[in-house]
Amino acid sequence: MSNDNRISAVLSDEDVAAVQGALATIRGALPFLATLSAQERKELPRLGAKSVGFDEKCVTYMANRAQFVPGFVDLAEVQKDRSLRTQLLRFAAELQTLAASVDDTVQLVSSEVWMADLAYYQSVREAAHRGRDGAQDVYDDLRQRFPGPRGTRTAPEPAAA
Repeated sequence: MSNDNRISAVLSDEDVAAVQGALATIRGALPFLATLSAQERKELPRLGAKSVGFDEKCVTYMANRAQFVPGFVDLAEVQKDRSLRTQLLRFAAELQTLAASVDDTVQLVSSEVWMADLAYYQSVREAAHRGRDGAQDVYDDLRQRFPGPRGTRTAPEPAAA
C-alpha cells in the first residue's frame, strides 16, 4: 500500500527539548490559564460569534450609560476580561491547529506502528503453524498480549516433526 509509511521523520533530543522549552515558555507566559471540567464547560454561558455584536453594544452602553451597570459588576474587571479575550483569540486558533496536527500525527504514526505489529504477528502465527523453529514461543508470548478478544483465539496446531 502507498499509505503504509505516510510519516517518516525523526526528532532529535535537541528538537524535543526545544519544543518542550517552547511549551514551558508559553505556559510561563500564561500562568492564569484555567482547566474546566466537562460539567463546567457545559454550564458556562458563552460569548460566541453570534453574541459578539451584543457585547460590542454593551461596551458602548456601559461606558455611556453607566448608571445602569449593576453594583456587583466591576467595569474595570469586565474591560480586563474583554482585553484578555481579544489577546488570547489572537493565537488560540493557531494553538488549536497545532494541537490537532500533533494529535493527527500521533494517530497516524501509531497506526503505522500497529499495522507493522499486526503484520509481524500474522507472520509469526503462520510460521508457528508451519512449525518453524522458535516461532511457537514468540507466537505464544505475543498471543498472551494481543488485545483481541480472548475467547476467539486458538493456538495453531504445532506442525508434526
